[in-house]
Formats: sequence, structure tokens, C-alpha cells
Amino acid sequence: MKTNKELIIKGIKYLAYTLVLMFTAPIVLYQAFKNTEHSFYLPVLVVGFILAIGAIAMGFYSIKILMEGIFTSNK
Repeated sequence: MKTNKELIIKGIKYLAYTLVLMFTAPIVLYQAFKNTEHSFYLPVLVVGFILAIGAIAMGFYSIKILMEGIFTSNK
């Protein structure tokens, strides 16, 4: 059984994007909760939650692509 190297490389790239989102989302959320009196509190909080949801979704998607690359044959 051969692996699909293009899908594995694509999955690793998406894992890199996931890693970036996993670090930026908590930083943005921390900044939002630290500055609750600021006028941009709600927009920064919403952006932080969107980044956090994006990190979770990208994590699942990148793992799915990696599994397809490993377990499907290249015909």
C-alpha cells in the first residue's frame, strides 16, 4: 500500500496553519479580557473566538487530510 505524498504535504501545511492559529487565538482572547473597559473590547473578543473556532476546525481538517494521505492508495 503506497501513500499519497501530495496529500501528506498538504496536511502538514494545514497543520502549520493550525499551529499559528493555536497561538494567536489565546493571545487575542487574553488581550480582549485584559482590556474590558476599552471600546474595542467586543470586536477583539469576537475575533478571538473566531480564531479559536478556526484553530479547532483546521486541526480536524488537517488530521483528516493526513489520514487520507496515509491510508488511501495513489492510483
